[in-house]
Amino acid sequence: MTTSPKMARGLTNTPKTARGLTTMNRIIRAAEVEFGRKGYHYTGINDIAQRAKVASGTIYLYFSDKYSLYVYLLTQYGERIRRDIAKNTKDLTDRGEIERMGLLSFLKLVKKQPHMYNIIWESLHINPKLFIDYYETFARRYKAQLDHAQGDITPMDNMVMAYALMGIANFVGLKYVFFDKKADLEYVVDEVMKIYRHGILGAGSGKTE
Repeated sequence: MTTSPKMARGLTNTPKTARGLTTMNRIIRAAEVEFGRKGYHYTGINDIAQRAKVASGTIYLYFSDKYSLYVYLLTQYGERIRRDIAKNTKDLTDRGEIERMGLLSFLKLVKKQPHMYNIIWESLHINPKLFIDYYETFARRYKAQLDHAQGDITPMDNMVMAYALMGIANFVGLKYVFFDKKADLEYVVDEVMKIYRHGILGAGSGKTE
């Protein structure tokens, strides 16, 4: 996970040099592995430093403590997911295709970085406000996109729609990234799109009574 030198939540000092940025990113990658494998409470600063091959004190050049490092990592996950989806959908205009590519991008990303699930969901037990803020921020931005798509989507409360679609993505990801690791993600997403396009009752699917 590569991070730009932009100041973000949890970051104490922005790296001033390319070498500093490289060191900070190494710390972040190490924290991701340690938090993902052992959990936040069973991971110490020394564990992260050892994996990153830096002195423990080096971590404090960028983060005030383990918690601030965790918050930074969590914040970056949300930004990374949104950035990845935006990149892969920027040339699309059909709302259905945007949703399809957005879901596929998310599944491919978490397949490459499976620790994301553990780290994001553990925030509920570390500080429930972090968990709420993470999903509320994501949902507000998703809703804004849905608001701009009026006329192309079913008229309803777009915040409800955003959370419904986020829920589908989360649990489809659990099944086909963690439980069934050899799944064909293109096929899975095409199956999900049947729900997006026709609903669970088959409206508009050509189904006959």
